[in-house]
Amino acid sequence: MKRGHLTLTAFGCVLAAAACGEAHSKPAPHAAAAAYVDSALPIQELLRRFRADLAAAPAGLTNGAPSRDALVARFVAALEHADTIALEGLAIDRAEFAYLYYPDSPLSRPPYELAPGLMWFQLQGNSRKGALSALRLRGGRPLGVIGYRCDEPAQTQGENRVWSRCEVRHRWGDTTLSERLFGGIIERGGRYKLLGYANGL
Repeated sequence: MKRGHLTLTAFGCVLAAAACGEAHSKPAPHAAAAAYVDSALPIQELLRRFRADLAAAPAGLTNGAPSRDALVARFVAALEHADTIALEGLAIDRAEFAYLYYPDSPLSRPPYELAPGLMWFQLQGNSRKGALSALRLRGGRPLGVIGYRCDEPAQTQGENRVWSRCEVRHRWGDTTLSERLFGGIIERGGRYKLLGYANGL
């Protein structure tokens, strides 16, 4: 597996938009379709439809890191090498979202009741923008990481624990920065993954 190799998925292509060209910056047709919501349908029916083309429910977070520190270290290494495949693998995928994250998210319940297709579409859109910004502004070079911090305590959502507003402290030239370089972190069953790449850049 080559570092920096561009995936053919919508996520991977948008991460490398500068190389792929403007035509690839548009959401994939299936992603756009997933954003359509029939508000007259109950959430459980919308979730059933969202899961319809997915395989069996994942048993846990696939290839998740064994600790939060290990996850952040993997992220830093992937960003320093502009490794889009590694970055894609660190974040939850559609099946993990549909079966493990969404059902216990407060946004899936009253008073919000955000439909799974719309929530996934928004999550992926923000993640793509954030990942592209991180790669353009901080990717492909040593970050000189000093440490990181997340809001404490973690939010408990069913079997999940979720940390938000994580900031990585690192040296950038003669300056020390504290920046949100990725989105939240989810832990389930002792494994850790990123919820996405929405960030503060």
